[in-house]
Amino acid sequence: MRLDKFICKSTEYDLVDATALIENSRVVVNEVITHEPTHQVHKNNVVTLDGKTLTPRLSRYFMLNKPLNMICSNIDEQYPSALNLLDIDNKTELHIAGRLDADTTGLVLITDDGHWSFNITAPKNKCEKVYKVVLSRPISPDITQRFQQGILLQGESSPTLPATLHIIDAHNVLLTLTEGRFHQIKRMFSAIGNRVKSLHRQQIANLELDVDIGHWRSLTQAEVEALSLSDKLL
Repeated sequence: MRLDKFICKSTEYDLVDATALIENSRVVVNEVITHEPTHQVHKNNVVTLDGKTLTPRLSRYFMLNKPLNMICSNIDEQYPSALNLLDIDNKTELHIAGRLDADTTGLVLITDDGHWSFNITAPKNKCEKVYKVVLSRPISPDITQRFQQGILLQGESSPTLPATLHIIDAHNVLLTLTEGRFHQIKRMFSAIGNRVKSLHRQQIANLELDVDIGHWRSLTQAEVEALSLSDKLL
């Protein structure tokens, strides 16, 4: 974790205050005065502020069913941030792991544990995400093999990683991915002559979405650990 964020998580200071404390030589990491807010703090490091040892608050983990026309950002932009839906303290410490576009609904994970979210989102860990896709045109059953083999997207030099396509009916499919290229799902279906009408993420690794649209809940410790240790992340 960055030193400035570590201070925020251990005190009531915000990032601006934390940066000032660091730059004014009031923060010591492993008995060395540190002036870089971006300095990485690890679990075994001892951080003190004005001689007092800092202990960060316990990490928090949430699932949210993101509605349409909200963004996975910490600040409002063209659309409001999905974090506005959480009525909890210290929301500025949180970030969204595994972002969705404004026109995509469904499961997002929210946490202040950067290591945990990195393990889920890092491409090398091949964490599976399952999406419900509604298509504008009927899809042929024999197209599943193309998704399994990988599809070369426009402007890309390498095909997508193997993806599993399960056809529910002519216009509704489930797609399981282990990567997240820019607008990947829309581009994959465009490459086969189809168009995505709506997109909804319903599962990440072994965690299934179970709250209504616009609602959220805390993850259980078992769910947090299962995501951390899932075979899909190894």
